[in-house]
Amino acid sequence: MGKVLGIVAEYNPFHNGHLYHIEKSKEVTHSTYSIAIISGNFTQRGGTSFLDKWSKAQIALSNGIDLVIELPVLYAISSAENFAEGSVKILDSLKVVDYISFGVETNNIEILNKCADVLYNEPKEYKSLLSHELEKGISYPKARENALMMYLNDTQNFVNVLSSPNNILGIEYLKALKKFKSNIKPISITRLKSNHNSLDYTQNFASSTAIRNMLKNNGFRAVQELTPPTCYSTLLQNIKLGHVVPDISVFEKEIIYLLRKMPVSEIANLPDVSEGLEFAIKNTANSCNTIVEFLNIIKSKRYTMTRLQRILLYALLGITKRDIAVSKKISPYIRVLGFNNRGKVLISEIAKANPKLEIVTSVKRFMDKNSNKNLKMMLEKDIWATNVYTVGYSEDSWSNLDFTKKMIIFLKKY
Repeated sequence: MGKVLGIVAEYNPFHNGHLYHIEKSKEVTHSTYSIAIISGNFTQRGGTSFLDKWSKAQIALSNGIDLVIELPVLYAISSAENFAEGSVKILDSLKVVDYISFGVETNNIEILNKCADVLYNEPKEYKSLLSHELEKGISYPKARENALMMYLNDTQNFVNVLSSPNNILGIEYLKALKKFKSNIKPISITRLKSNHNSLDYTQNFASSTAIRNMLKNNGFRAVQELTPPTCYSTLLQNIKLGHVVPDISVFEKEIIYLLRKMPVSEIANLPDVSEGLEFAIKNTANSCNTIVEFLNIIKSKRYTMTRLQRILLYALLGITKRDIAVSKKISPYIRVLGFNNRGKVLISEIAKANPKLEIVTSVKRFMDKNSNKNLKMMLEKDIWATNVYTVGYSEDSWSNLDFTKKMIIFLKKY
């Protein structure tokens, strides 16, 4: 069997930069097979996926991926650490993956690896510096960045490394590989032209953030130049059908309703809520009418906008601190969203390499036969996330799509 490449992505939406990443990763690793672990209908920074997970799987399979696996929602909308750990746990459990490739802003993986070493080993001096920074009342990500800079004492090489979202995720992937003592080799690919959150675009490259912004403002001509044909046609088709969810504000009434209804003790049990934040959330929800207003009132140097948006998603999806704690302790199932000919070979090889692995190709069959309560809870959260997501459609808001939607299968005769 040839080399197997693993990629973790949100594809929200898929664009030319993603296609470059896949092709460059294959070139660098000489891989024959490729697996993508993709987030489903909600995203790590507390947002919605513009397209549903099956549409994203179809686009990925049309652009060089052989097997698409869903990242369970408990990882997909969690902190960068839990997002990366969940993804690496899945890739490692397959027992066939040789490489994990991720896009970064820096072109030196050794710089990221040095950061990962410190964060994984947590030497006493670093922990002391981190505690000192947190006492200033700043956010945890900023405190960690400051503490690392001081501990490494090399501003020239490390400046801005931890302020770039893809670098942060890259460091978390490296840390997770160390934690699980994985044999998967990490490969970093430097992003082309456009930064993660940039609204600008250069030539045929733009960030997903920029493309989503264009779609909201009917900038379809520009989007056509920035995405592969299969992605562009799928975007237009889903927009025409009313099967897109542009952002979390689509659910703002539901979220404010839930926060007003929830007792303070229940809000305190949402992941990422600590230090009395539940009282501020409750008071703000009782006095505002939109998510933008809510976030503007409650944001501070202690709480990042991303963290607050994730809390809103936790409330919307009914996810608790215990749910996240369970996700950290267990090895997840493998939810197959789609595959092609090579992907079919991969599934067979994965089943041979790890016979105990729960490979989910039918949600109903898994829910009927599996007796593991924690795995069933995780999948129930995925099912509910899809049911909530489709409420955001302007047309055909069907529920239970996880039971009725078929896997995307691209089998070709050669």
